[in-house]
Amino acid sequence: MLWLLAHNNERPLGHGAVAREVWRLYFHWYGVLSHGAFPAHDTLWQYPPGAGAVLLAPGLVPGLSYFQAFVALTLGTDALITAALARAGTRPGRTLLGAALWTGGLPLLLHLPLARYDVEVTAFAVLSLLALSRSTRACGALAALGALVKVWPALVLLGLARGRPTRTAWLSAALTGTVALAAFVVSFRNPLAFLRQQGGRGVQVESLGGTALSLARQAGWRGTTRYQYGAMELVGPHVRAVATASLALTAVAFALLLAWRVRARHWTPATPYDAALSAVLLFTVTSRVISPQYMIWLLGLAAVCLTSRHTTQRPVAALIVAATALSAVAYPAFYAEVVRCTWTGCLLMLARNGLLATAAVLSLTRLWRASRRRESTSRVHMVTTGQFSRPQMSAAPASLRGDRG
Repeated sequence: MLWLLAHNNERPLGHGAVAREVWRLYFHWYGVLSHGAFPAHDTLWQYPPGAGAVLLAPGLVPGLSYFQAFVALTLGTDALITAALARAGTRPGRTLLGAALWTGGLPLLLHLPLARYDVEVTAFAVLSLLALSRSTRACGALAALGALVKVWPALVLLGLARGRPTRTAWLSAALTGTVALAAFVVSFRNPLAFLRQQGGRGVQVESLGGTALSLARQAGWRGTTRYQYGAMELVGPHVRAVATASLALTAVAFALLLAWRVRARHWTPATPYDAALSAVLLFTVTSRVISPQYMIWLLGLAAVCLTSRHTTQRPVAALIVAATALSAVAYPAFYAEVVRCTWTGCLLMLARNGLLATAAVLSLTRLWRASRRRESTSRVHMVTTGQFSRPQMSAAPASLRGDRG
C-alpha cells in the first residue's frame, strides 16, 4: 500500500488524485482549523467537529511533513485495529478470522485507506464494540467520539442487549458527546457549519441512485455529471426525486432496525456486532453517497463480527470483501468510465452496488432470524431433554405453535 502511494501519479492509480486529497484539501483545512475556526463557507466541509481534531493531529508530529505525518498516524491506527482484533480473537469462543479479514481486506482498496481519515473513524467503532465485553461505559464513550468525527459510529450502539447494558452505554455516549461537543464549541468558531453543506448534497454517481440514473442515461435520460460538494454528482431531470427516494429508503431502513430491536428475544455475544454491521450496511446502501472509502467502515465491522464464533454474518463478510475489490477497480482505475456513465462504468457500479444491496438484505435477514429462531430452538431443546418443569411442559406446545404469552 505504501509503495502504491509512492507511485500514485501513475495513470492506473488515478494520476495522483488519491493522495491529492491529503496534501491539498486536508492540509488547507488544517490551516483554517489551526486558527481556531472551522471552514464555514467551504462547500467541501461536510463533517462533524470531531473531524477537526483528526485533521489537526498530523501537525503535532515533529520532523515530518503534514502528508507524511498523516500517513504515519493512519498506519499506527491500522496497527491498533489489527492488534485489537487479534487480541479479541485469542479469547475463548473467539477466532482470528476477524484480524485476518482486516489485514487481507484493507489492501484490496490499494493505497486509498492511507490517504483518507476513515481508518481513524473505523477505529472508534471497532474499539467501541470490542470494549463491550469489559466496559459498557467505554463502549458508549468511544462510539460517541467516533460519531463526532463521522456520525455513523453511533450506530454501533443499536444492537446492545436491552436493559442495563443499553442504558449504561447510551448514557456514557450522551455524556461524552456533550462534553466533547462543548469543548469544540468553546475552542472553535462555526463548529456546526457542516450541517449546511451536508444538507445540500445531491446524488453521487457511485451511489445506488446514481447507478440507476447512469443506466437511465444509456436509455436516453438527459442528465450529466458535475463536480460539486466534493464528489461527482448527477444533475438533470428527476435527480431531486431520486435523492428524496434515497432519504425515504434510509428512513425505512431505520424503521426496520427499530422493529428488529423491539421484536428481538435472544442475544448472543455476537448480536451487538452483527447489528452494527447490518445497520451501517443499510445506511450505506440507501445513502445518496457511497464513496469507495466507505468500504473501510464495512471491512472493520465485518472483521469484528468474525472475531466471534456466534456471528451470523460470515456470508455477508464475503460479499463485502468482493464489493471492496470491485470498488478499487471502479476507483481509481476506471473512474473516468464511471463518471462518463459508459457501459463499462455502469456495469462496474451495478456489480459493486448489487453486492452491497445483497449484503444489506442478507445481513438484516440473518440478524432477524437468529434473534427469533434460536429462542425457539432452545425451547425445543429444553422440551426434548426434559429441562422444563411440569407446568412449563404443559405450556410448551402452545409456544411452539407460535402463540405468544
